[in-house]
Amino acid sequence: MATVKKLVDISHHIAKEKGWWDDARNDGELIALMHSELSEALEAMRNHAQEEDVAEELADCCIRIFDYCGARGIDLQKAITRKIQKNRKRPYKHGNKKF
Repeated sequence: MATVKKLVDISHHIAKEKGWWDDARNDGELIALMHSELSEALEAMRNHAQEEDVAEELADCCIRIFDYCGARGIDLQKAITRKIQKNRKRPYKHGNKKF
């Protein structure tokens, strides 16, 4: 099974290979593209799409996040591990949050 680090490396390599990094890309555009994949997943859910269609849109979002992290040198695997450890220590519903 691939690690998060390996998925970041693969995703960024493919994006570069396919020309998505031939020109400079700004962070706002890249975050918007991540968001658009989540919107596509929501639209698929609302249209009662097959589970694999929703999963594909979620995978697209992950791939865009992995690509971004690869381009910006972000250690996503380390960040995820730290965040999971932090969340384990939080109170139930983070102290009465509604969402």
